Amino acid sequence: MDKIKQISVKTVMFILFLIFLVASTLIDFNPGVIISKNFTSFSMEMIKVLPPIFILIGLFDVWVKRETIEKHLGEGGGLKSYLWVFILAAPMAGGLLPSFPIAHSLYKKGARLTVILVFLGAVGIGRVPMILFESTFLGVKFSMIRIIASIPLVIVSGIFLGRKLEKEGYTLPKDVINK
Repeated sequence: MDKIKQISVKTVMFILFLIFLVASTLIDFNPGVIISKNFTSFSMEMIKVLPPIFILIGLFDVWVKRETIEKHLGEGGGLKSYLWVFILAAPMAGGLLPSFPIAHSLYKKGARLTVILVFLGAVGIGRVPMILFESTFLGVKFSMIRIIASIPLVIVSGIFLGRKLEKEGYTLPKDVINK
């Protein structure tokens, strides 16, 4: 019953938001018009980006064998596993959003929690498209210094947080779809 109330509240809030956008456009309420344009632009961008990303995630889930993930990112992966997740994170497009399903897929296939956390951090700091965009505005020197400083911090914090969570017995849900 509580989930029905939550869904209803979320649905009502979204409908009210849409009504606000339409009304703002009709009466030419400038802040609402700007919000409407931004919302439309962002929605169209997501519609263009997300389907191909989720298709690639599905292919990754099917094509990459569990044994490969366990070997390189699991218990036997060692320090090389952190290099692998930075390589995996580098070409990603679409921000952090597509990294969560990939992280879940890696975890299902046997990657360590510390490696998953480092992967999420690597996506946040080390995506090539983001670095190229950043370096055009802030300069190559700034981008290189930020990357060189960030990589060890992401690795250390991922290891620290992962070990703490594992010590407390935390595990990610194996199958969130069927729950």
